[in-house]
Amino acid sequence: MRVPAVLSLALATLAAAAPAAHARDFVVKSFDGPPIVGAFYPAAGLAPGQTAPTVLSGHGWAGSHSTNPDSGSAAAGTIGNGPLRRAGYNVLVWDARGFGASGGTVEVDGPDAEGRDVSALIDYVAQQPESLNDAPGDPRVGMVGSSYGGGIQLVSAGIDNRLDAIVPDISWHSLLTSLDKDGAFKSGWGDILYGAGVPTSLAQGLVAPSPQTGTLDSRISQAYLEGTATGTLSDASLAYFAARGPGDLVDRISIPTFLTQGTPDTLFTLQEAITNYGILRRNGVQVKMLWHCGGHGVCLTNPGTEKTRIEKDVLAWFGRYLKADPTVSTGPRFEWVDQTGTWHTAPDYPLPPAKVLPTATGHGTLAIAPGPGTGGTIYASPSPAALSTAIPAPAAATEVVGTPHLDLTYTGTGSGATHVFAQLVDTQANLVAGNQATPIPVTLDGRPHTISRDLEAVALHLTPSSRYTLQLIPATTLYRPQTAAGALDVSALKVTLPAVTVPPATPAAAAVKRVRKARVTLGLPGPSDSKRGARRLRVRVRVSGQGLRTLTVRIHDAAGRRLGSASARALTTARSRLVTVTLTRRLTHGRYRVGATYVARSGARGSVSRTLTLG
Repeated sequence: MRVPAVLSLALATLAAAAPAAHARDFVVKSFDGPPIVGAFYPAAGLAPGQTAPTVLSGHGWAGSHSTNPDSGSAAAGTIGNGPLRRAGYNVLVWDARGFGASGGTVEVDGPDAEGRDVSALIDYVAQQPESLNDAPGDPRVGMVGSSYGGGIQLVSAGIDNRLDAIVPDISWHSLLTSLDKDGAFKSGWGDILYGAGVPTSLAQGLVAPSPQTGTLDSRISQAYLEGTATGTLSDASLAYFAARGPGDLVDRISIPTFLTQGTPDTLFTLQEAITNYGILRRNGVQVKMLWHCGGHGVCLTNPGTEKTRIEKDVLAWFGRYLKADPTVSTGPRFEWVDQTGTWHTAPDYPLPPAKVLPTATGHGTLAIAPGPGTGGTIYASPSPAALSTAIPAPAAATEVVGTPHLDLTYTGTGSGATHVFAQLVDTQANLVAGNQATPIPVTLDGRPHTISRDLEAVALHLTPSSRYTLQLIPATTLYRPQTAAGALDVSALKVTLPAVTVPPATPAAAAVKRVRKARVTLGLPGPSDSKRGARRLRVRVRVSGQGLRTLTVRIHDAAGRRLGSASARALTTARSRLVTVTLTRRLTHGRYRVGATYVARSGARGSVSRTLTLG
């Protein structure tokens, strides 16, 4: 009778002494060959045989992965490895292609480069014994990261439907609206980013030594030279950057997305998050947005006292959507901090407008002369050479949240086209609201013109004692120096502030039913179809989770040329279907990309792809 008891005691002792899951470095070969280097840190206290969801944590531009499995969270924005692991998540960190120890060429979070690298990392996660997998090859996985590490989340969520939840911090929607807004080249940030990204030998005089050890796509250097020399990017450069980062891919995202953005961020302004939020909200995606006093810029106002707010919110988001715990509240859908350090919450964005909007009108003449203007490299400051219009103070305390609007009627003298800049100034604090200046394109041809523009978004608390002025200035150091000479005779100027009514906040996850994702698996064509000389491919498509409204299969060759496509409708779950694609030319030796895009019954969009190699 004593043997089972002794055996049980021995087994319990062995279990107690069993080593915890161990951290390890890895090298994953991506789809086109470059090695992607990183590390895998299992959840804290995870014993052999136990599994957990995994969070991929990306670094910023020109950076490399964290080698500290217990790193803490930043004051605002980035959550550390330690809090994630202690909360029960494995963490994977990696060097983006071309940076750190990873190979390849930097493509600025391109979906066909860095995006597919992440898919290779998800493949790696699915093979780890600590990974909680929803299906073979499909791990339960989320993503965090700031800036470059935020952009790759939106890209990856748009092309790989295995992701379950993301938290992009200080990321972007379009590199055109962020770096070349309205055709004005953002030279301050251009110098910093290019100097950090190029190899040291090319960055002398900009940033030295550079942490970059890989290579940049030559088109990045070409665009930088164009912007600094002429202030105008070529059509080829505009097309290149339009295809890098999220852009239209945001419309394909169907997973819970928590956007955090900085109020004084002058590289990726609040408008980048507002655009992404609007797309996701319109598509019925579970989305939340938080504005903090941080990011690419300098917080010159009170950042607020809740230093752990973002970390708590991120862990709640993952608790709800990675651990799939419906009892976890993710809080209100919109949170923000104003210039006084006070945090606010609301059930959605944009907020309902107030009954009375602060408005000011003015006129006058603005002299335009060559020069760099006022401000720091990454922040705007009040200008003594401004056409100023005072904004009447509100009769009572008012929240101003969103985009101010400017209407301008003018006649410009000089020659050609240029930009002037609009900024909202707190004359008591002698600070520009959010450190933001907005380029306003003008034409100096002696004729009358009108122009209407939304200014960069702000988050302000106004009182009857507040004193704000709209400044129209000839130049700011945020953008390329002014090269024109002339004057702007403004006959009518009107600026309207986005005063809002703040309704009671409700949790973003209230009354939300968890919907299974649509998962699509592509079976590569069999030998009879994929043999050399074949004129058609039959692709087997299997759907699980949620059924599809439509699906389109496309075949591309190694050069990216489309060889054929075919569509199917009403694909039901747990069944497979053969989709036949007729090709425009016969198959030869080489690699082909078999891809599919689809729309789920919920309206969510997704895509999946595989590579077919013919020997």
